[in-house]
Amino acid sequence: MSDNINFSSIVQNWKNTSQTSKMHWSGTLDEYLKMVKQNPKITRNAFQRMYDMIVESGSEKYIDFKKEVVRYKFFDDATSNGKDAVFGLDIMLMKLVNVLKAAALGYGTEKRVILLHGPVGSAKSTVCRMLKKGLESYSKSDKGALYTFEWIDEKEELDGLLGKGVRAFPSPMHEEPLLLIPEEMRTQLCDEINRGQDGEYRMKIEGELSPPSRFIFKSLMDRYQGDIMKVFSHVRVRRMFLSEADRIGIGTFQPKDEKNQDSTELTGDINYRKIAEYGSDSDPRAFNFDGEFNVANRGMIEFVEVLKLDVAFLYDLLGASQEHRVKPKKFAQTYIDEVIIGHTNEPEYRRLQDNEFMEALRDRTVKIDIPYITRWKEEINIYKKDFNSQRLRGISIAPHTIEMAAMWAILTRLEKPKKANLTRLQKLKLYNGKTLPNYTEDNVKELRKETIREGLEGISPRYIQDKLSNAIVNAQQNNKGSVNPFMVLIELENGLKNHSLISNEELKSDYRELIGVVKQEYEEIIKGEVQRAISADESALQRLCANYIDNVKAFTQKERVRNQFTGMDEEADERLMRSIEEKIEIPESRKDDFRREIMNYIGALSLEGKKFNYKMNERLHKALELKLFEDQKDSIKLTSLVSSVVDKDTQEKIEIVKSRLIKDFGYDEISATDVLHYVASIFARGDVKNK
Repeated sequence: MSDNINFSSIVQNWKNTSQTSKMHWSGTLDEYLKMVKQNPKITRNAFQRMYDMIVESGSEKYIDFKKEVVRYKFFDDATSNGKDAVFGLDIMLMKLVNVLKAAALGYGTEKRVILLHGPVGSAKSTVCRMLKKGLESYSKSDKGALYTFEWIDEKEELDGLLGKGVRAFPSPMHEEPLLLIPEEMRTQLCDEINRGQDGEYRMKIEGELSPPSRFIFKSLMDRYQGDIMKVFSHVRVRRMFLSEADRIGIGTFQPKDEKNQDSTELTGDINYRKIAEYGSDSDPRAFNFDGEFNVANRGMIEFVEVLKLDVAFLYDLLGASQEHRVKPKKFAQTYIDEVIIGHTNEPEYRRLQDNEFMEALRDRTVKIDIPYITRWKEEINIYKKDFNSQRLRGISIAPHTIEMAAMWAILTRLEKPKKANLTRLQKLKLYNGKTLPNYTEDNVKELRKETIREGLEGISPRYIQDKLSNAIVNAQQNNKGSVNPFMVLIELENGLKNHSLISNEELKSDYRELIGVVKQEYEEIIKGEVQRAISADESALQRLCANYIDNVKAFTQKERVRNQFTGMDEEADERLMRSIEEKIEIPESRKDDFRREIMNYIGALSLEGKKFNYKMNERLHKALELKLFEDQKDSIKLTSLVSSVVDKDTQEKIEIVKSRLIKDFGYDEISATDVLHYVASIFARGDVKNK
C-alpha cells in the first residue's frame, strides 16, 4: 500500500467539476443589463429568492386525515444526506412557505418579522439553519445567481475618492447593481426589460444606495458634471455568493446580557482609524457597515431567542421589518433587502403577550408554531438519522429500541383524551395512521381539535438523544454488544430525577407511568414476534388453514367432513374451529357470521379464478399463527431457556427460532438470544400463574 497522496489530482478534479471560473463572473453595468434582459430573475428580492429556492427543490401532496398537505422536499436536506432534515412538521413548514409566497408577491408579509415559536428542541434552529445553508448553495447555482458591484479606480485618477491607494471599493452591503440607476430612469428601464418577457415575474427596482455608494456616486457625478456614463465606467459588476462564514448575505444575531448589548452590532459602527484619513466621523467611508442587518442584506438574518432582545433593539427591528430601513449612527436610514426570521421559546413568548410595551412588535410579527412531533413514525426518523449501523461501530441496537424511546417521547406530549375509553397509547396509534374500531378519520380530526397545548409540552428530542447516547456508551463500557429497549428506558427514567426543565413531581410521576406503558407495549411486540418465529412453519400453517376451511365449509353448508386419518365422514370439528377463532377474540355469538364472511370471501375469489390464501385475511392469519404457536411452544420447551438444562433436540429447535428472528425481524445473534430469554421468562411466569 502506497503512503503517497496525489493531492494535485484531487485539486485538478475539483477544478474540473466545480466550475469555479464560470461562477466568478465580472463585467460592466451594461453587460449586466443585457444579462438582466435575458433573465430578469437575477434581480429578485430576498423573499422571492428564498421562496423560489424552496419550491424549485420539489414538493409532493398527500392527504392527512382528509386535509391536503404539501411536503416541500427542500427540508429533506438531500444535499447533505439528510443531516439537517426536518421530520413531521409538514403542516407548519407549509404555513412558513405560504408566508414567504405572500411576501414574494408583495402582499404585506414582507413587512413582518417571521417568528418561529415552540418548545425547546422542536427544530426551530434547524429550520433556520436549513434556510441559511440552502441560500448559500442556491447562490452558487445557475438558477440562484445574484450580483453586486464595486467601485473601481484602476488608473488611480480619482484622487483617493475610494481611499488612499485603493483601486477597488466593494459595495459594503453587497447591493443590487440596479440601485445605481437614478429614480427618474427606473420606470423606463423596467418597462424596457419587462417588455416581451415570458412568465409572471416582472422586474422592479426598489430601494436606494447605501451611504458610502451614494457618497461616491454623487462625488463622481460632480466630477464628471452629470455624465452618468462616465460614472458607470467606474462600476464593475460581479457575481456574489452568500456565505454565513464570510458574512455575505447571511447574518445571525444572538442577544447577550443587557449590559453588553449594543445596537452597533446590528447597524455598524464608526471606524476610528479611518477618520484621520477622511477627516470626519460623518464621512460614510469612515463607517463600518458590518452590523448584522448590513451583512444580511440580499439574504436573511436569524435572530436567536429574538424576544430576549433589549427593548432599545426592538426599534431597529421594527424599522427593518416594516420599512426595510435601518438607521446607522450619524447616517440617514439605509435600505435593506432581507428576510428577518426570529425564533423563541415558550416562556419568552408568554412574556411578549403580557408586555404592553411589546405591542408594536406583536403587531409586526407573523407567528408560526413549531411544536414537537406527535406522529410516532416521524419521531423515529429523528433518532434513526443519528443512531444507525453506519454511524455505530462495535455495538448494535436491538430492534424496537429507538421505536420505544420515540413512543415514550410522543406519549409525554399527548394530552389525555377526553374520551374515557381511549388511552394515550391508542391515541398515539391513531395519530400514526392505525385504524381502531369505532374511530374514523373524522374522529381523529376531532381528537386533534379538542387539544389545547398538545405538542407544546413534553419531552424534547434532545433528551431522548442524550439518553440513547448514554445507553450506547454504557453498553460499550460493559461489553454488552447490543443495546436493547430496557437499557434505554432505564436511562430515560433515571434522567427524570435531575431533569433541568421538569420540576413538577406530579409530572415526573406521570412520565414514569408512561415508561411502564411503553414496557408493556414492548413486551407484547416481542411476544408476538417470538410467537410468529415459532409458528413460521409455512407448510404447517397451510395444513392448519386447510383443515380449518374444510371444517368451516362443512359447518356453513351443513355437511360432514372427511377425516383424513380414518377415512370416515364426521361432523365439523367445533373444538378446532373455536380454538382458532378465540385467538382473535371472536365471541360465541359472532362465530357464525365470521365463518360465513370467510366462505363468502373464498367464493368471491373463486368467481374471479383466484385461490384463497390465509395471508389474504389478516385476522385469520394472526389466529392461525397463535394457534400454531400454542400447539408448538410445548414441543420447543421455550420455558426451558430460563433453566440451565436444555436437551439437544430442544436446542436445535430454539436455534431455528433464533435464525427466524434474525432473518425475518432484523435481530442479530446477541439481541435474538436476549429477546428469546426474556420472552421465555414471561412464559415461565405465565405457566406459574396457570398452575
